[in-house]
Amino acid sequence: MIPDLSHDRIDRLRDAFQAAGYDADGVVELLGPEAHAALGRGEPVPALRATTDAGALGTLVRLFLLGQAESQTAVEAALAPLPLTEAKAAGLLVDDGDRLRAGLDVRPHGVDDESWWVVSDLDSDLRGGRPVEADHVLGVGHASLSLVRAASRRPVDSVLDLGTGCGVQALHASTHAQRITATDVSKRALALAEATFRLNRVDVELAEGEWFDPVRGRKFDQVVCNPPFVVGPPRTDFTYRDSGLAGDDASALVVRQLPGFLAEGGTGQLLASWVHRDGEDWQDRVSRWLPPGAGVDAWFVQRDVADPALYVGTWLRDAGYDLRSPQGLQKAAEWLDWFEANDVIGIGFGFVTLRRTDARGEVVCEDLRHAFDDPLGPESDQWLRRVDWLRAHDSAEALLTARLVTADSTVLEAVSEPGDEGWQPLVHRLHRTDGPGWQHEIDELGVRLLAGCRGALPLYELLELLAMGYGEDSEDLTRAAIPMARELVRHGMLLPAEWAGGDQ
Repeated sequence: MIPDLSHDRIDRLRDAFQAAGYDADGVVELLGPEAHAALGRGEPVPALRATTDAGALGTLVRLFLLGQAESQTAVEAALAPLPLTEAKAAGLLVDDGDRLRAGLDVRPHGVDDESWWVVSDLDSDLRGGRPVEADHVLGVGHASLSLVRAASRRPVDSVLDLGTGCGVQALHASTHAQRITATDVSKRALALAEATFRLNRVDVELAEGEWFDPVRGRKFDQVVCNPPFVVGPPRTDFTYRDSGLAGDDASALVVRQLPGFLAEGGTGQLLASWVHRDGEDWQDRVSRWLPPGAGVDAWFVQRDVADPALYVGTWLRDAGYDLRSPQGLQKAAEWLDWFEANDVIGIGFGFVTLRRTDARGEVVCEDLRHAFDDPLGPESDQWLRRVDWLRAHDSAEALLTARLVTADSTVLEAVSEPGDEGWQPLVHRLHRTDGPGWQHEIDELGVRLLAGCRGALPLYELLELLAMGYGEDSEDLTRAAIPMARELVRHGMLLPAEWAGGDQ
């Protein structure tokens, strides 16, 4: 059933939230840092204690964030000017004896100086542990937040949020885009997303349909997509995660079709999953997804690889299944049987950045499974900028005549081992201290070369001086240095001298 979230009801709900101070800052201030952190860990008792005698704001926190049943009197006061009859008709509240519970998840979502409200369905925990419904609409979860951090925030005219769900990607797009279009195959998702946008006074064009069908013939400056990327049998138990396509075909479909909806120079970011099979390189697999003959720069970043048993258990628990129940046992067995029949030994997960270009496309697939704190969105912008610079310096001559600077964020780590004559050098490793924290092992001559990259001399002169000082053959040293320099530029550890002192 589609909730009747009319504009009038949403406008009154907004008034109630504003009057109570039910926003990101208000909730944090009420709970305090310790109770807020505990709530993030799934520990509600400190938050329950903090909301005692906290008036309308306390009622709203207990109702929508903690899943508590509240008295009709308290809820009526907290939601005024929205009458209880209207709130129940909208699906925002449900009866629980003589008390009331939340029927939908409506919670503040804040990033930097922005504070929004997001409308979604209650997760399994707030449904008393019962599995979610087939048309369940996810709220702001780990996957959606990871895409938020991985998406570019450069100012653009138009953004397409493909498969918007509750609308969180479109909300973030509103900070840098003039026009936003959001699509979904689910009528329920579109209804909740519309409520989210109305609640936040964000203007978004909504369209219903599968994949890119609602926007055929249109171009966008940016496309963001958190698709139903779960890998497994071709089924649709839950629309938020299951595409009805087998294996990793959903991710492949988006990667293949997305560039056709980008304006020249436009970019796309999506979450994706891919299967790992014995004897098949995952990098070859995902590279084949790109449309043949199209000018596309593509950066595939693998953040994790899960074994099939862990993968199945995680997603079944996510949907609220008891893994020991007959239904849970059956679902797990069917899923693992499919993996075994299709020779799947692991499931990769990560981010994909695509850009439409009229030049020969650059395709790079990289493992990035170590921990890092910085968001990947700014790095994707800079990665594309560095790709442009490398493309313009494609020939050996162009690269060798460039002046390069070792980035301030690049540090050198020296690892030594004890020996008969004291510590003996074992390995030198470059480490980038910002962004994704790239690391590269480097030899002694490479260390000396980077020490000289201060922008004063072109690369070929530095190599000639290095060859002369260490008695090396200049041509051999140059041949070895060129691919190393390109890789370090690609990872932001060496930068063009003209970029020094500003952004990459």
